[in-house]
Amino acid sequence: MPKVRTTSLSRRGLLAAGGAVGLGAVLAACGDSDSKGSGSGSSSEKSGPWTFKDDRGLTAKAKSTPKNIVAFTGVAAALHDYGIEVKGVFGPTKTKDGKADVQAGDLDISKVEILGNVWGEFNVEKYAALGPELLVTAMWEKDALWYVPDESKDKILKLAPSVALWAAETTIPKAIQRHEDLAASLGADVKAAAVTAAKDRFEKAAARLRAAAKSKPNIKVMIGSASQDLFYVSLAKMSADTLYFQELGVKFVEPKVNSAGFFEELSWENVDKYDADIIMMDNRSSALQPDALTSKPTWAQLPAVKAGQVIPRTTEPIYSYDKCAPILEDLAKAIEDAKKAG
Repeated sequence: MPKVRTTSLSRRGLLAAGGAVGLGAVLAACGDSDSKGSGSGSSSEKSGPWTFKDDRGLTAKAKSTPKNIVAFTGVAAALHDYGIEVKGVFGPTKTKDGKADVQAGDLDISKVEILGNVWGEFNVEKYAALGPELLVTAMWEKDALWYVPDESKDKILKLAPSVALWAAETTIPKAIQRHEDLAASLGADVKAAAVTAAKDRFEKAAARLRAAAKSKPNIKVMIGSASQDLFYVSLAKMSADTLYFQELGVKFVEPKVNSAGFFEELSWENVDKYDADIIMMDNRSSALQPDALTSKPTWAQLPAVKAGQVIPRTTEPIYSYDKCAPILEDLAKAIEDAKKAG
């Protein structure tokens, strides 16, 4: 796992590695953007220039609605849920056994060009060969394009317009709205039956989670991510998912964060520092999963582990209603079923 240094790149690299707080750990405070994409309706009905103002405050422009789109895997998965397909992806897409990574959602990974599968990988030559008309990614730090390597960023950005959408210090509903704005500008029918049904499910799930949290006010949740040497406890307000859960009433462990201000690193000897009734564990392939922690005696002794109250955390949500509704439902059920453990 990369060591924390003072550069923005190494912080982002650490977050990407999965060992730390889980992607909300950014230095720059995130402003909520109210700007919308300029387009809507189906792309077949549109003609003429296309523009979209992203969360950097920059406006991407093209002579017509982009078709050859390349996106960070999780953003591509969100666009897919709105009916917008991409030509290429970068970021965790395929696991070591060749299956779709958790961040790929419902993408058919056999039908997209994978330009890079891990942090630091981005094949610029393959990207250029796709004839890209738009690059889309997430943003965890102001003006830093997620999984676009700094050393090749200038070459990459010369080839096509780019869009960056905040994924930190915002909330799930706001992040979904921005992804929907972009999808609409690219020709998605955001009023399609599948989309509105997913939104209805999401809203019901949010109400259920709020009710669950209200009914179990003493249940405390810890946000964890594991590496071989360290256990990381993250601060809820720094990520779109856990900040939203907090707004819905979920109670979280508040770690004594390090100098960067976003998470606390615990040795495995001190993993019992905080009492927690439920532990949400980073589900990304780059982080150790609970079944890999059975050899660590201190893990096995945690009250939440003994109680069987360890659940996955979708650390990098796919920002569509379809993918976020189950996240809320699963946490609601976990709280509904939880017993006081810590």
